[in-house]
Amino acid sequence: MPADWLREQFGLDGQVAIVTGGGGALGSAMAHGLAQAGARVVLLGRTQTRLDQAVADITRAGGDAIGLVADVHDRAQLVSVRDELGARFGRIDILINAAGGNVPAATLPPGDAVFDLPLEALREVVDLNLFGTILPCQIFGQVMAESGGGAIINMSSMTASRAISRVIGYSAAKAAVENFTRWLAVELARTYGEGLRVNAIAPGFFIGDQNRALLLDAQGELTERGSQIIAHTPAGRFGLAEELAGTAVWLCSPAARFVTGSVIPVDGGFGASSGV
Repeated sequence: MPADWLREQFGLDGQVAIVTGGGGALGSAMAHGLAQAGARVVLLGRTQTRLDQAVADITRAGGDAIGLVADVHDRAQLVSVRDELGARFGRIDILINAAGGNVPAATLPPGDAVFDLPLEALREVVDLNLFGTILPCQIFGQVMAESGGGAIINMSSMTASRAISRVIGYSAAKAAVENFTRWLAVELARTYGEGLRVNAIAPGFFIGDQNRALLLDAQGELTERGSQIIAHTPAGRFGLAEELAGTAVWLCSPAARFVTGSVIPVDGGFGASSGV
C-alpha cells in the first residue's frame, strides 16, 4: 500500500463543497471537517452573522470557506448561488443538506391528543426538512450530473426509524428524507453512472439551539427527557457536533466510492439498543 494511500482515499483536495444550514452547529462542524480534508467549502444559510462566524472558525484553522445567504426554499436564490459558484470555481463536487429542524407546533404537547395537532405545523416541518432537501438536490445536483460525479449527503435522524414519543412531524419528515435519499441514489446512478452518489447521515441526539431547553435545565443538568435519552444511549452521553465530521468526509471521499443509497447512523448506539 503506497505511503500516501490514506490521503488519496480520504482527501478532498480541490473539491468544491456546498453545505446548507452552514451556520448551524452540525452543518458548520461538517463543513469544518470537509475543509480540513482539503475541500473549498461554501456555507449557505439565512443569517449572515452566523455564516461569518462559521467561516471565521474554518479559516482560522487553515481551511478555505465562504458564506452566502440563501434560503433552501428559494429557487431563485439557489440558482444564483449555483451560477456564482460556476463562475468562481467552475465545479460543484459535494452537497450536504444540513438545513432543517423541528417546528414546536408539530410536536405533541404532554396531555394533548394527536387528533388535535395543527395540519399547518405538520406541513411546515415537512416543507423545511423534505422540500428543503429536494430543491438543493435539484439545483446543485444537476451540475454534478452534468460533470459525471459528486457526492450528496442528506440529514436523517433517529426519529426516522424509531418511534420517539411526541415528535410526530419531524419524525415523518425525516422518514421521507431517508426514502428520498434511497430513491435519488438509485435514479442518479442508473441515469448518470456510478460516480454520482447519494447517502444520508442519521445523527443520534446532539444538543443544539433548538433542543437545548428540552434536554438540559438552566443549570446544565439533564431534564427528564434528557435522562430518558441518555438511558437509552449505550455511549451514555449526547453526541458532539464534530463527531459527524469524520462520517461526512468519508462519504464524500473516494474511500466511499461504492457506497450509495445508505443511511449511516452516528448515534452512540441508540438505534441498536432495546433499552433493556
